[in-house]
Amino acid sequence: MTAVDRIFASVFPPPSETSIPTPVLGSAGFEGSAEPQLIIDWDSKDIAAEQIQWERAWHAATAFLSLPSEQLPPINDRNDLNRLHGKWWKQCTPDVAVALRYIISPDSQGARLRRGQKQYNLLQWYFEEAGLRHFIHYVRPRMMQLLTEEHTKHTVSNLVTCLERAHTIYLHNLREYVYPLCPNGGEEEDKWIMSNLTGLLTYSLPQQKINDDLTDLLRTHAEAALGIRSNESNMEPKRIPSVRRLLTRLQDVGMGGSRVQKILAEVMSRILSIHVKQTYAGEWESGSNVVAKLRYWVENRFARYIVEMLAPLNTGARPQPKHETEIALADVEKWQEIAINQLGALRTEELFDVIVEWENDSKGAIEDLKRYVTTTTARTHLTSSVCEVLSRRLLQPGAATTEILQVYISIIRAFSLLDPKGVLLDHVARPIRRYLRDRDDTVVILVSSLLADPEDASPNADILPEIAEEMQHSTSSAAQEDDDTDLDFDDMEWMPDPVDAGPEYKKSKHLDVIGSLISLFETKEVFVKEFQKVLGEMLLKQGQDFEKETRVLELLKLRFGEASLQACEVMLRDILDSRRVDTVIRNDQNLAMSEMDKPEPELHTRILSHLFWPSLHSEDFSLPPEISALQSRYATGFETLKQSRKLTWLNALGQVTVHLDLEDRTVTESVQTWQASVIYAFQNKGPSNGEPYTRTVAELISSLSMSESFVRNALTFWVGKLVLCPSSSAPDTYHVLETLPQSALHPSSSSAGLQSTLLTAAAAADAATSGPAPAVRSEEDIAREKMEVFWQFVVGMLTNQGAMPLGRIVMMLKVVVPGGFPFGNEDLKSFLEGRVSEGKLEVVGGSYRIRG
Repeated sequence: MTAVDRIFASVFPPPSETSIPTPVLGSAGFEGSAEPQLIIDWDSKDIAAEQIQWERAWHAATAFLSLPSEQLPPINDRNDLNRLHGKWWKQCTPDVAVALRYIISPDSQGARLRRGQKQYNLLQWYFEEAGLRHFIHYVRPRMMQLLTEEHTKHTVSNLVTCLERAHTIYLHNLREYVYPLCPNGGEEEDKWIMSNLTGLLTYSLPQQKINDDLTDLLRTHAEAALGIRSNESNMEPKRIPSVRRLLTRLQDVGMGGSRVQKILAEVMSRILSIHVKQTYAGEWESGSNVVAKLRYWVENRFARYIVEMLAPLNTGARPQPKHETEIALADVEKWQEIAINQLGALRTEELFDVIVEWENDSKGAIEDLKRYVTTTTARTHLTSSVCEVLSRRLLQPGAATTEILQVYISIIRAFSLLDPKGVLLDHVARPIRRYLRDRDDTVVILVSSLLADPEDASPNADILPEIAEEMQHSTSSAAQEDDDTDLDFDDMEWMPDPVDAGPEYKKSKHLDVIGSLISLFETKEVFVKEFQKVLGEMLLKQGQDFEKETRVLELLKLRFGEASLQACEVMLRDILDSRRVDTVIRNDQNLAMSEMDKPEPELHTRILSHLFWPSLHSEDFSLPPEISALQSRYATGFETLKQSRKLTWLNALGQVTVHLDLEDRTVTESVQTWQASVIYAFQNKGPSNGEPYTRTVAELISSLSMSESFVRNALTFWVGKLVLCPSSSAPDTYHVLETLPQSALHPSSSSAGLQSTLLTAAAAADAATSGPAPAVRSEEDIAREKMEVFWQFVVGMLTNQGAMPLGRIVMMLKVVVPGGFPFGNEDLKSFLEGRVSEGKLEVVGGSYRIRG
């Protein structure tokens, strides 16, 4: 029954049979569980008297608990607390005590009659008085002012001080006079008031700003306590307020709990990441104890610090002294696992640099990673990160193929140590292998490096010394590329593929570098063809020792089969047999020169089976008569020894040791045969007037039946050796430099013009002839020669049928050329454009025709 109803009932009393129900008994001011109701008969006068008594008690209680309309006074010591009496903490008179008991005590008649009615809830009224009026108007503005001021290390502490002052004043009268009248000493009522004040604080203040200030404070304190150096904090680590005491105060005013625990967790996670990066970045040496040191640091410093900070935030937990802090083993293991994951993330970021520096002993980083890649998520993150870095930093057109191969070799070694099963290597190596296949010079560098001498210090852009060194230590592997080990039903140690293996994963029991490089190409014909070409070059250029070539060939035969490398085996046997055949023929034809014989040219040959060798240079030109005579005698001896077989001389492939006796010096050079033939043409004496004997380019071309390119190459070579000198009066004319001028011997000579000419020519010649000419013809040379043959078909078609577009020319060539036309449209277009530039063809309306 409401107050209005009771007043109305006092004037118009209800019938005698009507009764007023007593409210449900429960805690004062709170709705409790339903209890049996008491039916009491009331007289109208009693109701009016009780209401008057309640109104008087309510007025006395609210006047006693009301707060002044002004800001809170400072509270720094006991004297400030004493000054609160009278104005903020009013004296509880006997009348006020009786009024409070009548309203609050569950045994009082007024409390029982109004139990469960919020309008008579004294605590609800006090919260609205203290919170919705006084806090909003007088406390919140001061706290907002603190938050908007310049950031200082005392911002959070000042906020807590302000809240502590409010709590001290707001809760004093409740805890002194109201809660003792409630059941259980007002425990439930105090929780209700604190919960509502916390909610008011949450919704009336900018929580993000408070969180940021608290985060900065906790981070700065943690960095100072754990010795972490960071540039993220805006505070000085000196004179930082005691954070543990501050957290206790936060907990007391209701700002602690899960929110501060979350902030502390984020701060400590960041601190752990900074520590790992600052302390262990770049520590890659083998025999790494990084993980052990990190575990020790987490257990003895990091974990203890966290427990000390969490102790004030655990509601109901007994505070412990610093030296008695207990740490749960499960929590320490969890934090150690987080630290190892942070270390693994760091090593993943550094992995590309670790691979590049593999030769400088960076195996320790791989040992650290092995403890990280234990889950599928970590393995996936590792492979995706490495592939992204490789695509961004390595697999670019500006990177040399040797650099890519070098990194690939280091990747094989590093990932073989990281994951012996090869699953991670399979994921990471796939984009590298695909990119290397698309590079034209990959197979050339690979084969040249396999056959290179690792002790050769001369730089060569087409040779990777690491492959040669690996070849030196490589052991024979009988594992064939086409073997399917999964079908070996006799293998009692068979295991299924790992769960994270890709669809193209193929288990390999031999993760060796050479095997991975050789299997780089999808078909072995590409590798074998290039190997045959490079092997031919080396066999024709080297001396007598072919042990390395033999060992490489035997290793490749185990991998590719003997049938694929039969031609290479015949090539090597030709060179080895040539020594014996050469000795027999020289003895039979008396070509071996004794010490008493007159010095004369000495001829040695290498007899090749042309069906098994790659296409070789066969340019022909005239040799000196003495050499031609020796060739005739040698051919006769060979035909006697090898009946029904004859020799075809490849003069362009020969090598000659030339001794030149000049007036003031002797020159000895190892040269090509055309270079020797050209200098031999200057052997005749000059005219009797003492002028030097000269030769022109045209005369040399005619007398030696040699191509112009060979003649000019030889002339440039001998000019660079200061044996020939170009004429200053006649172009393309050269003469022998019997005596070096003083200007060439003494740079301070006055003949600066001649000196400059000679030295410039020498520098140009050295640059032009820095390496020997290749013996094996390149693919471009062979294609150019074939195209010259097809050119005759093109001329015939354009002559008989008139102008034709490119597509029709290609179609006709595929029909009329025996064996088919092996080139595409782009190759033929490039060739025909060259004929257009030479003036032999012209393009009219997209069609080619013979220029008239």
